[in-house]
Amino acid sequence: MALKSTIFKANLSIADIDHGYYADHQLTLARHPSETDERMMVRLLALALQAHELQDTCRGDGQLAFGAGLSDPDDPDVSLTDFTGRKRLWIEVGQPEDKPLSKACSRADAVVVYAFAHAADVWWKGIQPKLTRLPKLQVWRVPSDAAQQLAALAERSMQLQATVQEGALTLSSERGSVHVEPLRWK
Repeated sequence: MALKSTIFKANLSIADIDHGYYADHQLTLARHPSETDERMMVRLLALALQAHELQDTCRGDGQLAFGAGLSDPDDPDVSLTDFTGRKRLWIEVGQPEDKPLSKACSRADAVVVYAFAHAADVWWKGIQPKLTRLPKLQVWRVPSDAAQQLAALAERSMQLQATVQEGALTLSSERGSVHVEPLRWK
């Protein structure tokens, strides 16, 4: 019998001072049985960092949502879709291969990768030459220690506050807070 995804609920209050975006998001995250809390929380971090695009790109008339993630490799981890069904933003977390990223660039206006974990540096050195020809792609590095600390905030029901200021994000809950300063690689 196949294992089912674990459902997490998050009430996320975002104060993105850099972009003037302030909103509350009621989110449902389905964590695949093979997904770690760390990866799930990096998906949440990616959504919080890019949520301003809902207003900046779609003027509030779009949907920012989690994709099927590990359950469907052809679906983004997080996406922003406008009212016409056009993918405005495609977000992947982890260390995806170059071919799926190239395909994502042909299907969306912009693609963003948030790499994390200790092997991300090795992944980047190996894949960087293959990604230089993708102008729609941005690649960010989430420090490994910060990604691990995010996992400690994971609960089945979460009340989270995300503050984005000067390119850094602080994610807080009753369990504590984690300060993350992503590094842009591409």
